[in-house]
Amino acid sequence: MPFSRRDFIITGSKAAAVAGLTHLAPGALAAAQTAADDKINIALIGCRNMGFGDLQNALKLPGITCGALCDVDQDILDKRTAEVEKIQGKRPLQYKDYRKLLENKDIDAVIIGTPDHWHCLPFVEACQAGKHIYVEKPLANSIAECDLMVKAARKHQRIVQVGQQQRSGTIWKNAMDRIKAGDIGQLRKVNIWANFNYGIGQPKMPDEPVPAGVDYDRWLGPAPARSFNRTRFHGNWRMFWDYGGGLMTDWGVHLLDMALWAKDTRDLPLSVVAAGGNFSYPDHAHETFDTMQVTYQLKDQIISWENTAGVQNGPYGLSYGLAFIGNDATMVINREQMEIFPEIVDNKPKVPAVPKQTGTDSHDLHMKDFIDCIRTGKEPVCPVETGRLAAVYAHMGNIALRTGSTLTWNNNEHRFNNNTAANALITPSYRAPWKLPAL
Repeated sequence: MPFSRRDFIITGSKAAAVAGLTHLAPGALAAAQTAADDKINIALIGCRNMGFGDLQNALKLPGITCGALCDVDQDILDKRTAEVEKIQGKRPLQYKDYRKLLENKDIDAVIIGTPDHWHCLPFVEACQAGKHIYVEKPLANSIAECDLMVKAARKHQRIVQVGQQQRSGTIWKNAMDRIKAGDIGQLRKVNIWANFNYGIGQPKMPDEPVPAGVDYDRWLGPAPARSFNRTRFHGNWRMFWDYGGGLMTDWGVHLLDMALWAKDTRDLPLSVVAAGGNFSYPDHAHETFDTMQVTYQLKDQIISWENTAGVQNGPYGLSYGLAFIGNDATMVINREQMEIFPEIVDNKPKVPAVPKQTGTDSHDLHMKDFIDCIRTGKEPVCPVETGRLAAVYAHMGNIALRTGSTLTWNNNEHRFNNNTAANALITPSYRAPWKLPAL
């Protein structure tokens, strides 16, 4: 009887358990333990932007094929299908409904590159279908969805990599090692900023008919029904609460993740307070905040976030970055560079200065880590819990400003203390016939 690839994956996983290789972490993963050259057939749900970049990085790796693509826009689906066929010499299957794709038994793993409001449903159903998952950040568009996704991944023992690719970046790993080794002294404060023009959205436009080939009702999915407008569609949806959380959940998730990594923080903040609003560019279409400051109180440090959309200057001449402020020095870092500025006492630096070091893109390394973990059963560098923590921090910042309140979290009840308005924003109300998954 022929020995199939899927049989090999299952047998390898059992062999790993016998060998004691699957005792990884709480909720250990029943991962695919395969030979290094074994084929992995991957599919992409949401093909327009980051998801396709993720797929391209996957297809650079040995043994990876793309078996299927799914998108609600036929033009994008056709374009990406042709590009994949050119890369691998074989045309992937096309789907407009992700549920049909997940029924395909030949698919081993999926990349979820949809808008944020469409992360939770295909993620949970992919776990139930036995697929491993690379999901773009933020993990989801609400706190409740994030929690459901953690439960689904652990219940079904799936390998999950969240697309917070800085976790795979050499410059960031070196920075974390330096901080933990005490190179800047005691860390008490982290300042984060992200200033980008795109945060104000696009110039306002009137509603118009749905473009040909777009299944707009499916694009809306669980979000409220509304007429079509290009300022809320491709590339612009992130600035509206139904689909995203603005700069806070786009760049904020990446940069907050680095602030939390510095002390291996796993807890939610003691309190969150925010200030800001939409103060500028009234001729542009956006609901998320163009001007914002958030302070997170932790046990032994504070983390602050700020964004000013519509400008691209910031502290230290950088449009975005973090300043890790220690007793002995301040480390300033973003994806492109890192530098340490010592404190000066009696005209002498407390620690040696570290001249500017450069960084490189880490998307490819992050995807490689995901594929390696499917084959070995190891935990990815950014598992679902890590993605959940950064996303919840970001959502809390938005909720604090949307409600004009100081937030304190009750971890036992998974809700905010004495705050009806904030608690109303924890769980989204799905539009029928879509339903929030029940686990």
